[in-house]
Amino acid sequence: MFPAADDYDIAIDIEESAVDSLLDVTPSDVSPPAELTFSRNVFVPLTTACRYTCSYCTYYDVPGEATLMSPEAIRDVVETGVDAGCTEALFTFGDKPDDRYTEIHTQLDEWGYDSIIDYLYAACEIALAEGLLPHSNPGDITQSEFRRLREVNSSMGVMLETTADVDAHSGGRRKTPGQRLNTIRAAGREGVPFTTGLLVGIGETWRDRAESLLAIRDLHERYGHIQEVIIQNVVPNERSEFDQPSVDTMRRAVAMARAALPEEISVQVPPNLSPTGDLIDCGVDDLGGVSPITDDYINPDYAWPALDELNSIADAAGLPLYERLPVYDRYLPASVRCGDVSPAPDPVDTDAWLSTRIWDAITADTDAGRRYRAVAGRKRQPVSQP
Repeated sequence: MFPAADDYDIAIDIEESAVDSLLDVTPSDVSPPAELTFSRNVFVPLTTACRYTCSYCTYYDVPGEATLMSPEAIRDVVETGVDAGCTEALFTFGDKPDDRYTEIHTQLDEWGYDSIIDYLYAACEIALAEGLLPHSNPGDITQSEFRRLREVNSSMGVMLETTADVDAHSGGRRKTPGQRLNTIRAAGREGVPFTTGLLVGIGETWRDRAESLLAIRDLHERYGHIQEVIIQNVVPNERSEFDQPSVDTMRRAVAMARAALPEEISVQVPPNLSPTGDLIDCGVDDLGGVSPITDDYINPDYAWPALDELNSIADAAGLPLYERLPVYDRYLPASVRCGDVSPAPDPVDTDAWLSTRIWDAITADTDAGRRYRAVAGRKRQPVSQP
């Protein structure tokens, strides 16, 4: 059904009646949330190299210009995040650098790493040692790579963006819906609490959006691993000619997501990109990872809101605002999570949602462990005004 799905043996059957029903959804058909959540993080842009050349993206740099953060730079950013009371290290980079990025591969080799995945593993170890829980967005990776990276990640993610074949993904090195769906499925098979989402306004239709949401739901019903779905609007930038979607478009897209997805999956909008206050009543219940100290390197022209702005959004909606860990509460064992949170079903093919190393970090008798448990148990919540 979806482009390149056969290449990865992806079998997702979307019923037309389900699509049609979702296309009829309006904001008045969904309920507002009971609360809002967010994660306090530091943004760690591991490398700006990417094998893809999406026309809306300003993050990637061409070969010869791409950068690779050093271990020392990673540690400096992480230490700053710890000092600011963060719990999450958000590792981002373009999909694995291809053979064109000779300087990146040479640098990795000089530092003693065979691949960017090996280096990401080491970077996550730095974060854990310094006192932050890693959440990595490494793009399209294999099931065996998920199996390795879950050891040092509390959660991971990749944006589906769309199941449609759009010109925004054109070029000789283009991402495909089949490959993206394969990545999300691989995460489910390895029991990785996972974030995905839609990118609104890159040439997809309303039917494409409905089908994308239903595809995410299908994979979650199989594996139970989707913790949140981001509904992110495209924004104008130096490489993009796409218009920013209207508020009405975003309201309808968010409402469709809330209607399509099981209640346990959070619907998130990025508060630095979206008119968040106008979307809460459409079912938004999470404001994403917000950094008090680092830029949004994916969208550098759009600054993160300060904590008092998040409070203002929540106050205007009449909702409490709670901080959360990068891994959602329902994936935490009962001894840590807030008592009124229902647990996720056991993962399909692994023993637990959290690896031993992540569990040890959360339960450690350290400042970091106590900070994690305070957030998980909502012992320093709701978030107060500075």
